[in-house]
Amino acid sequence: MRDDYYISTDKALLSVDKIHDYISTVSYWGRERTLEQVETCIANSLCFGLYSDTNGQIGFARMVTDGVVFGNLMDVIIFEPYQAKGYGKKLVSHIMNHEVVKNLKTISLKTKDAHGMYEKFGFNKVGESELWMANDRVILL
Repeated sequence: MRDDYYISTDKALLSVDKIHDYISTVSYWGRERTLEQVETCIANSLCFGLYSDTNGQIGFARMVTDGVVFGNLMDVIIFEPYQAKGYGKKLVSHIMNHEVVKNLKTISLKTKDAHGMYEKFGFNKVGESELWMANDRVILL
C-alpha cells in the first residue's frame, strides 16, 4: 500500500451515491437502506472519507456519538478494488485517534467478520454476542 491517500471529515467531499450503492448492494448490514436514509445517516454522524490522490473516494466510515461518553462506529467501508490492502486499518486507526473519538469512554460496533481487526484497536466481544464489540475505557469504582 502506498501512502497516496488522505482522510477527511469534510462531508462535502463524500460520494454519497457511491456510499449508498455499496451499503445497499454489497454490504451484509444495510441492503434495505435508501439513498435518503444514507443521506440522513451522514447528516447526523461524524463522517470519515478515505481518498486516494488519484482515484477519489476509496473508503468511508461514520461515528454516531454524543461527543463525550459514547460512540458507535458504523458503516466501515473500503471499496473494491482497495480491500485487503491495509486501508481499513488505516481508516480505523485514524478514527480512533480523532480528537473527539479518542476521549470517548465507550465505543461500540457490530461486525460479522472483522473481529480480529477490531481487537487490534482495543475492541472486545460483548457478552455472548457474535456481533457486538466494544472498546470500553470506563473505570468503575
